[in-house]
Amino acid sequence: MRRPLDLRHVISPGLRDLIELANTHDFDRVQEQVRNLRGCTRPVNLHGWTVTTDPATKEVVRSYRSEDEPTGRLLTTCGNRRASRCPACSRVYAADTYHLIKAGLSGGKNVAETVRDHPRAFVTLTAPSFGRVHNRKTDSTGKLRPCACGETHAEDAPELGTPLDPATYDYTGAVLWNAHAGQLWARFTTYLRRALAEHLGMTQKALNSALRVSFAKVAEYQKRGLVHFHAVIRFDGPDGHTSSPPPWATFDALKAAVGLAVERARLTVESDSIGERVIAWGGRFKVDPIAAMGDGELTDARVAEYTDAKVAGYVAKYATKNAEGAGTVDRTLICRPCAGRGHVRGPDGFHDRCPDCDGTGQAEPIKDLPIQQHVRQMIRTAWALGHLPEFAELKLWKWAHMLGFRGHFSSKSRAYSTTLSALRDVRRAWRLAQAEAARARAGHATTDETTLVTASSWTYLSSGYRPGEELLAAQVRHDLNEADRIKTEGEPWL
Repeated sequence: MRRPLDLRHVISPGLRDLIELANTHDFDRVQEQVRNLRGCTRPVNLHGWTVTTDPATKEVVRSYRSEDEPTGRLLTTCGNRRASRCPACSRVYAADTYHLIKAGLSGGKNVAETVRDHPRAFVTLTAPSFGRVHNRKTDSTGKLRPCACGETHAEDAPELGTPLDPATYDYTGAVLWNAHAGQLWARFTTYLRRALAEHLGMTQKALNSALRVSFAKVAEYQKRGLVHFHAVIRFDGPDGHTSSPPPWATFDALKAAVGLAVERARLTVESDSIGERVIAWGGRFKVDPIAAMGDGELTDARVAEYTDAKVAGYVAKYATKNAEGAGTVDRTLICRPCAGRGHVRGPDGFHDRCPDCDGTGQAEPIKDLPIQQHVRQMIRTAWALGHLPEFAELKLWKWAHMLGFRGHFSSKSRAYSTTLSALRDVRRAWRLAQAEAARARAGHATTDETTLVTASSWTYLSSGYRPGEELLAAQVRHDLNEADRIKTEGEPWL
């Protein structure tokens, strides 16, 4: 039996907990669990069991209990896509998104390789103007022009994207545009098919029987706090990616249809408080062909040829971003105990002021957030609009930290390519194959995974590391970063 440790002389809680972990019966397993998370910032703690049996022989093929772990719990990755929350898990999400987009452009992952010969376009749709802002304009030769304020701003100038005249800037329109951007995209996809049929001089029924339009899109925040969309749009035959589109389905037809759909897709928002607002796309949009192969690098400046790999990489990069690119915070502002309402139900059944937020409904006062005034005003506007009865279903107070945007950052049509779930299933199958190979090396009989039956029961405990595990995770992150640096820069003595 191990003697209890007297660690009162150890001041650091992390170091004290690490010594306690090292004194467990299997510290190697503790390190293995943390190492397998590959630097996850906030892992999920689970308690439970799983048993896999062969129904024919009743033999237990695999079994696991979290109680057998040195710490009594299982750690698994959080799976958060946001790089600001978990860089490790976001890299996995970005890699999956890259393969999803790339498969829809080059084939693979059960997508026919002939899709690279289909007409494809990289489309950028932007928001309209809600007031003049500080920017970096260039002329036709690429030469930088002064801003409307008379200055030539640096690339990292903090005033970029902020209004020249905040008093006249339409904050209400900007927030409502963000809130309805997802619906506007859905309407755009509908009008795109209608515009294509009109441009080609045929009925929508005839178009649908001969052509399928597939797409994948990602949202990106501009510095002014408004989202815009980057989309890959592809023409397929009537059977999807396995069939070629008809000869008349060309890139020029797609470009013309996008222009018509951008002009016609719009929503009307009515309110007694703010009147009638029309939600529409901005006049600046781009439609560029995607080449199967090419040189150069696709960047924010759009200076290179659009190729399969570069477009997929660009979309994957923004799939892990959030609104922090616009200077806002990456966490919700609603008070958890009162769910943002500012009141809780007391013992007598009446509404009492929430003691956690003092009735504001805000977990953090908006006035105290470390953000620019422009972003703060957009958050204030979203919070105020969210409490109007006519906008109650939008729940803008819940999405105030996102400046009103409520939609999915990345989405695709069903027939575009594979799915994120399918990619995760492939990884799971690979891990099971590795486990089966280990069983075979240990001399156990091999089994057919398709006939096995698995029973399990799991309970969520908490999220995060113990203080000592956090120190181990920091070392894992350092080792992974060093390995990546060596891959790109080489060994330090070379």
